[in-house]
Amino acid sequence: MANEDVKITIDNVEYLFNDLSDEAKAQIQSIQFVDQEVGRLNAQLAIVNTAKIAYQNALKEVMPK
Repeated sequence: MANEDVKITIDNVEYLFNDLSDEAKAQIQSIQFVDQEVGRLNAQLAIVNTAKIAYQNALKEVMPK
């Protein structure tokens, strides 16, 4: 799809990306960056939570019975 055909929907209103102001395009790019960062941080959180569970299980194994 050509770049001029890219449509953005905001509040149920469809816009052609190329018809937007440079400021609006920059805001959209910022939102996309933040969405990617949220995804990355959620993946990190899943890793940390998995490690926490592993440490808790290891602690249970070394605790006196």
